[in-house]
This record gives sequence, C-alpha cells and structure tokens, in this order.
Amino acid sequence: MTTAPNPTPNAAPTPAAALRARLARPGALIAPSVPDPLTARLAQRAGFDAIALGGYTLGAHLLCTEPLIDVQELAATIRRITRYVDAPLIVDGGAGYGEAMHVRHTVQEVERAGAAAVHIEDQHFPKRAHYHRGVEAVIDVERMLPKIRAAAAARRDPDTVIIARTDAMRTHGYEEGIRRAKAYVEAGADLAMTFPNDAREAASAPRDAGVPLVYTNSQGGRFGRPVLTRAQLDEAGWAIALDAQGAILTVTRALEAMFAHLHEHGEIDVPQDQLIPLRDHLEEVVGLEELYRLEEETVEDLS
Repeated sequence: MTTAPNPTPNAAPTPAAALRARLARPGALIAPSVPDPLTARLAQRAGFDAIALGGYTLGAHLLCTEPLIDVQELAATIRRITRYVDAPLIVDGGAGYGEAMHVRHTVQEVERAGAAAVHIEDQHFPKRAHYHRGVEAVIDVERMLPKIRAAAAARRDPDTVIIARTDAMRTHGYEEGIRRAKAYVEAGADLAMTFPNDAREAASAPRDAGVPLVYTNSQGGRFGRPVLTRAQLDEAGWAIALDAQGAILTVTRALEAMFAHLHEHGEIDVPQDQLIPLRDHLEEVVGLEELYRLEEETVEDLS
C-alpha cells in the first residue's frame, strides 16, 4: 500500500491562512470588489493583499441585482476567479440564503469554491431590491445568532474567516449596531461589518465596539456614510475596508464613453500607437506568452 507524501515543509499558506496573517498585522486591509477573473487579476497585480466579491458588483455585472443571485451562481463566480488569482477572496454571502441550515450549506459551497472569507448579514431573506435605496429589513438578533454559529461550525478549514454583517445602524441606530457587532463576534464570527451613518460614527465604531470591524467604502453612496481614506481607516482602527463599487462604476463610465465614440465615429478615441502596447499588456495579463511557449514546444513548428 502506498502512503501519501509528506506535505512540503515550505508550502505556501492557503489563501485563508494568508488572509488571517495579514489581519494580524497593523493597518486596514483594503479589498476592492471585482466581478470577474480579469478584474481580479488586475487588482492582484496592483498589489492588494485581498480582493472581494461583493453582491452589488456581482449583481450589476450579471444585470440581475444581488437579491436574485442564488448560491450556485455565486459559487460558480468564485471558482472562475480563484482559478486565476491567488489573493484571498472575501465573498458576500448575503443573508446566507435562508436560516441556519441554509447558512451552513452556503459556507460550505463558497469555501469549496475557493473563498477565504464570507460575510453573512442580518437582513431578511429573501432579500429586497429596495436595500439599494437604503430601505433595510433586518431580523432580530435572536434569529441571527444561530446563523452565525452555523456559519462558524460549517467551515472545513479553520482559517476560513467568518464575518457577520449588521445593517442595524441604519434601521435601529448606532448603539444597536455596536451591540450587534459585539454579540455576533461573541457568537463565533471573526469580524463584524457595520454601516455607520456619518463621519462621527465611522471614526468611533471600532473603538466603541472593541471587536474587529469591517468598513464598506461605497463609491457613489447616497446615504451619508463617508468614503474613508487609508489614513482615516487606520486612525479609526478599522480592520478591513471593502471598496464596494469603485471597479464596476469606473468600468461602466469608461465603456459607455468608448461605445458612444465608436458608434459616432467608427473608431474608439484612443490612438493606435497607444492601443498596440495596451493590447500587448492585456495579453501579458491574460498569460498568452506562456501558451505561446507551450505551443512552440509541442505543436507549432516555427523553423
């Protein structure tokens, strides 16, 4: 009978372990939300220690809004991204797609797909599209705590990070949001995600909560919560900051401008001498050079 080989002594840490190691270091971890492998690879190459798959970004990318995405669509996107990037992926698990039983299934599915972290929120399921307008519908703490315990117990990799999100600051006030953040971490979450209502609350929440907190920078946000700089995040003591819409908004604006110019003029508004190196760069990002070499060694006779 053959025996399994011993693990490589200097094997690279798993993405989840790498995420935990980064969280143990000082300074806020900034993670941009990406909807697809190309955007994820560009973010990784920019130097981010982690990336995120946010519900808003994925819903917009699929043209169907987050409340209509199911767990299998989410897992499929995770697999597509983690196949091509090594950076830890922080995944928006919504309301866990149901009660404690469904949360367990959700955590197991996203973990198998390659997620290093998942956040589960205390909004009602099925989730309402009106949350985009700031109309939240949160469940009672007593219903949320079993979901957090189920999420923590469901992970097969003990390094997988569980984040409990509360939207209660907007519906029930700052103090209730702080209370829930503490209770959720006590129930087994590694961090809590909160949504302060203004700059004063954003500066105070990490200190008042006394547990590791996740902030969400909502580019184009309409509800008074500020977009914080790295210096502001570090000064307040936030552990993670997710950039929720930066990539999807920037891409939308750039594509609309390009398509408008192309429709009117039959060409895009970038000189060819700039597009040639840009195309070369894109092919390098995709990894075509490695494929060219493989073909030359196996099926292409270029002599």
